[in-house]
Amino acid sequence: MKRSFQTLFNRDENYALAIVVGLAVLKLVIHLLTSSNYGYFRDEFYYIAASQHLAFGYVDFPPFIAVLTAFVRLTLGDSLLALHFFPALAGAGVILLTGLMARQLGADPFGQVLAALAVLIAPQYLGMNALLTMDSFDLLVWAAALYLLILIFKDDRPKLWLVFGLVLGVGLTIKVTPLYFGLALVIGLALTPYRKYFRSPYLYLGGSIALVFLLPYGIWNAANGWPTIEFWRNYGNKVFQASPLVFLLQQILIMHPFTLPLWLSGLVYLFTPKGKQYRPFGWMYLVLFLLFMLQHAKNYFLAPFYPVVFACGTIAMQQFASSRGWRWLGWLRAHYVPFLVLGGILFAPLTIPMLPVNALVTYVQALGGTNVKSEKSDTGLLPQNFADRFGWEELAARMSEVYRSLPAEDQARTCIVTSNYGEAGALQFYSSKYDLPPIISGHNNYYLWGPGNCTGEVILYLGDANIDDLKQGFVEVKQVAVTQCEYCMPYENNLPIFLCRGIRIPIEQTWPQTKVFQ
Repeated sequence: MKRSFQTLFNRDENYALAIVVGLAVLKLVIHLLTSSNYGYFRDEFYYIAASQHLAFGYVDFPPFIAVLTAFVRLTLGDSLLALHFFPALAGAGVILLTGLMARQLGADPFGQVLAALAVLIAPQYLGMNALLTMDSFDLLVWAAALYLLILIFKDDRPKLWLVFGLVLGVGLTIKVTPLYFGLALVIGLALTPYRKYFRSPYLYLGGSIALVFLLPYGIWNAANGWPTIEFWRNYGNKVFQASPLVFLLQQILIMHPFTLPLWLSGLVYLFTPKGKQYRPFGWMYLVLFLLFMLQHAKNYFLAPFYPVVFACGTIAMQQFASSRGWRWLGWLRAHYVPFLVLGGILFAPLTIPMLPVNALVTYVQALGGTNVKSEKSDTGLLPQNFADRFGWEELAARMSEVYRSLPAEDQARTCIVTSNYGEAGALQFYSSKYDLPPIISGHNNYYLWGPGNCTGEVILYLGDANIDDLKQGFVEVKQVAVTQCEYCMPYENNLPIFLCRGIRIPIEQTWPQTKVFQ
């Protein structure tokens, strides 16, 4: 086994690169073939809504994802295949960049393939790239930035700080988490001989370039009362508060337990004399781990950093394999390919929609649970990455039934109010198919979009509200229906629908009370 696999992948670097490209294409094909299974994810409805309100920013994200969604809908349409194409392409790009990272670090051809394969099977990456989400493109930006850092450290090319700043700047139009990347990098440079770059004007020019990209989002926030800051203050209210040990265990699970020897040996390598050339990466990982753990951030916030750690792991296995006490790494390295492939096949159904839903429920139960929690909400039969793709069209159909049951004079004055952006986005997406009235919400950017033409005279309110609270705002309130969905998140199942008539205070005055930023 050792001879066959290492001989196969160790022919030459061009052959290894061809295999890495093949792995990237394989990932792209897997995502495209499964892209239309199940339904639209909660956040995808929200991004579609945002694409209809293009701006320099939104309460909970910078403008990139809305602009991309608008472009996709204009050129490819809003089918699941169209929406999932670019996230899948971004995921393929990360595999290619990881192989190139390993190559620049000095890994042999086998090691380059090994690092790319680890990225291919990682559950978090499979899940990210199966959806239209900011995280797919954030992952690609971090991978590109890490690759540039390798070139800077390896060849002492300070002018590349300008390109690095450009890449990180693009990242800041996707998510604000590259700010953490920048902070960790500053600390990593300060703790190593690469602090010499603090004397380089190119480092500061690169940083300035990055911050220029953030400027429009900052201006938008200032003009709208700094909603993003309020959002991040409240963000922890919905995030699962993992203990340090649980946070570490979550890292092992979302990167796949079978890749643990690879990235752990990579971290060890970075703090040995052999890895001193790239030691800033070791410090950066530790800083990011501590920051995200202490802030109780979602477990996947650290995920974009692992490609470089995988690449370093291949070097560690390569160099430590002949060392006394580390020879087991040589055995593992020789047998790692089938090990990773089988492990990837085992976990893949939990992250990409490849099984019929009934079979998926059985598979999830057989593996002993629904998911690695990143939010406080309880999960049901399916992990959240799947549960949030079910029940939306059924919700629209149920709302349509209730709406059509109203007298004609009420229908003309009715609007729907939802408790969160997922419900609002889904109902808005299906509104033309099911002839629904205007939909509004106070959740995140829906609050800033306002009540529109809704007068509040007749409201269909969707949400687990207290009827006595609703009666304080309306003359007449009664529950008229209940939603049902078998596979959705539990908090979206059995939701009451209230018919509210006779608003007591004009909606323009009460609208600020609906605001929920989290």
